[in-house]
Amino acid sequence: MGRTGIYACGESVSRRNSLESVALFSLKQEAPASIGGSTFTYYIDITKIIKYYTLHIEKINKAEATVPSDTVLLLFLFCKVICVIKGECHMAAKKSSFDKVLNAWDVLVIAFGAMIGWAWVVSTGDWITGGGVLGAMLGFAIGGVMIFFVGLTYAELTSAMPQCGGEHVFSYKAMGPVGSFICTWMIVLGYVSVVCFEACALPTILVYLFPDFLMGYLYTIGGFDIYATWLAAAVIIAVAITAINIIGAKTAARLQTILTAIIGGVGIVFVAASVLTGSTANLDGQLFMGATTSEMAKGTLAIAVMTPFYFIGFDVIPQAAEEISVSLQKIGRILILSIVLAVLFYALIIFGVGYVMNNSEIAVAMKGVGGLVTADAMAVAFGSSMMAKVLIIGGLCGVVTSWNSFLIGGSRAMYSMAESYMIPHTFAKLHDKYKTPVNALLLIGVLSIVALFFGRKMLVWVVDAGNFGGCMAYCMVSISFLLLRKKAPDMVRPYKVRHYKFVGAMAVLMSAFMVVMYIVPGSGAALAPQEWGMVAGWSLLGVIFGVYCKAKYGERFATHIDVAMDTEVREAALPSSELKTVKL
Repeated sequence: MGRTGIYACGESVSRRNSLESVALFSLKQEAPASIGGSTFTYYIDITKIIKYYTLHIEKINKAEATVPSDTVLLLFLFCKVICVIKGECHMAAKKSSFDKVLNAWDVLVIAFGAMIGWAWVVSTGDWITGGGVLGAMLGFAIGGVMIFFVGLTYAELTSAMPQCGGEHVFSYKAMGPVGSFICTWMIVLGYVSVVCFEACALPTILVYLFPDFLMGYLYTIGGFDIYATWLAAAVIIAVAITAINIIGAKTAARLQTILTAIIGGVGIVFVAASVLTGSTANLDGQLFMGATTSEMAKGTLAIAVMTPFYFIGFDVIPQAAEEISVSLQKIGRILILSIVLAVLFYALIIFGVGYVMNNSEIAVAMKGVGGLVTADAMAVAFGSSMMAKVLIIGGLCGVVTSWNSFLIGGSRAMYSMAESYMIPHTFAKLHDKYKTPVNALLLIGVLSIVALFFGRKMLVWVVDAGNFGGCMAYCMVSISFLLLRKKAPDMVRPYKVRHYKFVGAMAVLMSAFMVVMYIVPGSGAALAPQEWGMVAGWSLLGVIFGVYCKAKYGERFATHIDVAMDTEVREAALPSSELKTVKL
């Protein structure tokens, strides 16, 4: 065997932290005499490099090399890999186990669908009576700007580290294992809580469509009556959605596309009908709420404060990053686009309701069954009660899209934690055929079924606790964004945010503000004692998992392995000037 040397595409040793996600290297060696003794260069991924040196360790030790014969130390730039120490092979990069099946449209509808749930059907009256039509629209625009800054940090970090788990990877690189555990565990709480809540909300919506649906009274819990038909429908739907996600991310994305198209179609039809049949006279007295300018401003800001909670869900994109087949730069743009579309959707729905119904009609609709003001507005716009049910179907689709998206996000977040041995490694198991985190999906699916037996009141507590967890994770990701700009300034960022100090500071302030709103009594979003109990219980479960996994897995606990990027993705992300060969 001839003289062997390791070469890498990228930066110098002094900047080896800049491209930690990269696992593409050039191995240059003299070809065997049987091939003619020519010299050639070829690209292979890191797993092949490690396998090569593991199989030929004895030959390498005998060859003319610059490494000790008893300890072979291979320092790979960008990945900081130390392998083959005293015969053992430790690698910090691996090939992704997921199939890249999600295209740009799939990614967009998953993120958008996560943010558009049931609130646009049931809460529009509260928004208008609280801030007025124009005030509520302005409030959502302000809230959109608040979450936009957080979205920008996600866009950059996702393009730079396109790995399953999103927040888990970002916070691990910036804060280490402890910060990563807290951040990811909190976002999992957010995802699981929404899945459980939507599982309860969907069969409840069926009651609006079919008043005689409830049969076979079973019991009452927290003032909520449980019926056999309601429970059976909820369980069947929960099993079906979980099964769809196990079958594959692409299958779940197809479902998401169909349902999002229905939501968009219903929304467009409603807004168009409102414009054609509504009147500016209906806006009199409800453009803003309040007798003075200060009261109007206060009402608008009150809406703005709560709106970021309706945009939670765009962060499911980084959770499924390894399954996305579009360019890294485009991923960031899609993430931002999803936020903009959600803001526009909510604002237009508010306008449509206010343009077709005056404030007294809205007040009457809010006292009706379920307070479905938007559905009543649809009926007024078309002069038909049947169209109210059409809009409710659109809202039902919104429930399923949120459910579906958060199931995707929650299962991938759990998978990433299990891959790092922070929770039992069984949750890192992928389905042999469909390449989905089957055990994580099954667990969340079972939890959603169990939650049904506790009624809707308890699930409201669960989802509020989950929103707190999500906002806390947002804050930690925003901080990670700033830390990584300092710790890894040369990291390849296909979607690079300009004026990062301002953007990062605004993201931290906005997300921290949302967290504070949940903590401060009287803020309007402060958690109830029962909700704090759920946060404490979830945190305790995390501690138990941490202690158990530390004892069981030892040194493997809280370890992280980067995922190697594909050659074409890597080369597209790097400027041509960085594609140079550097010899170790």
